Amino acid sequence: MAATHSIIFFVGTLIVLASSVSATEYIVGDESGWTLDFDYQAWAKDKVFIVGDTLVFKYANSAHNVMKVNGTGFQQCIVSSSNNGTLTSGRDIIPLQTPGRKWYICGVGKHCELRKMKLVITVLPQTMTPAPSPVPTIGASAKLILPTVYSFAVALFGSFMLLLV
Repeated sequence: MAATHSIIFFVGTLIVLASSVSATEYIVGDESGWTLDFDYQAWAKDKVFIVGDTLVFKYANSAHNVMKVNGTGFQQCIVSSSNNGTLTSGRDIIPLQTPGRKWYICGVGKHCELRKMKLVITVLPQTMTPAPSPVPTIGASAKLILPTVYSFAVALFGSFMLLLV
């Protein structure tokens, strides 16, 4: 009976770890952050966003903000004073919880329409994850791979140890 409980616990642990390990945190604009005159569409072009991932907008909170808008608001850079989706912390973390198109703009001044502070992404469901792309050898993305693999290996080892108890 104890062995059955250990196996159930082990399988449950693997399922939880697999979903948490696969999540990716994207720093919008990488080292540049959320700033003026950056091509966010080019930045997002080769990335695959999946439910469970997070976007992190880093910026000077006295100079910018992040507004979640709809497609029309994105295209026309519509800033609404009633928009309760305005973020102003300077380090806004947005969990991608549902699939579909997501639109973000800076609502300060003319930053959206004249200075390219706008981002549109498509978030895929977890079941539609494409094949992984090759591992980069240089850059910020490579820094995330080793800790993720290490965490998974440690958790897997710990789960095996629980089976032996």
